[in-house]
Amino acid sequence: MILHMDFSKKKSMGGQIALITGTGSAEGIGFAVARQLYAAGVRVVITSTTDRIHTRARELDAGGEGVFSFIADLTVETEVQRLVDSVVSRAGRIDILVNNAGMAQSGRPADSKPLIETSFAEWQNQIAITLHTAFRMTRAVLPGMTQQKYGRIVNVTSVTGPLVSNRGSAAYGAAKAAMDGMMRAVAIETAGAGITINGVAPGWIATASSTESEKIAGLHTPLGRTKSKLKNSRQSQPMYDAAHGFLREKIDARSNSGDYRRGKR
Repeated sequence: MILHMDFSKKKSMGGQIALITGTGSAEGIGFAVARQLYAAGVRVVITSTTDRIHTRARELDAGGEGVFSFIADLTVETEVQRLVDSVVSRAGRIDILVNNAGMAQSGRPADSKPLIETSFAEWQNQIAITLHTAFRMTRAVLPGMTQQKYGRIVNVTSVTGPLVSNRGSAAYGAAKAAMDGMMRAVAIETAGAGITINGVAPGWIATASSTESEKIAGLHTPLGRTKSKLKNSRQSQPMYDAAHGFLREKIDARSNSGDYRRGKR
């Protein structure tokens, strides 16, 4: 299903507090999402594992009033809770969570290997970076969202794992497919509290972390190229429409549209 959104209603998101993970790269999906939300009037909180996150914050808002930035390793339980507590302390609440962190982490190699060549430690590393970060962040924000009877969670998943795969992606694909399973369970558990959780599954997206083999693979898609990351372009608009729709709409849990919104990719 393709969502057709009325962008004249973007202002309905104004004043909400959005926490986006994995936003350290200037060329990544996470920072592109943060940029779009900031433009829609959302107060943005961004996080990554290195101090480059503060540079990203200044790029969004030189004055520093509309953007908060935090350094946190989301594979560490105590750092996740510290991050959420810090955001709530400074911003008052968290209305939106975008789980974008995953696949790779600065200073923590995650090589793509056939399963037969993958050590258990390497398997655990990818699961920790991609799946466990989303689990920890979702669990940490749910008490506050439940209390305020409102929350929007969007997981940046992938077509790799749930739908397709390729050589060397066993751990990554397993993690992304597990994110979909977690999403559906959480959707059932939290719908009564006014919380929705959904997934946006990109295909080949050109980012700074794209390998040469991935760029070559993109040439064999129907478009003949990888897609650009989220920005104001016709090619990337459907993906932004989907994410924006999941975030903006306040859906009645008893309506058919509410059923669609919860636990869907």
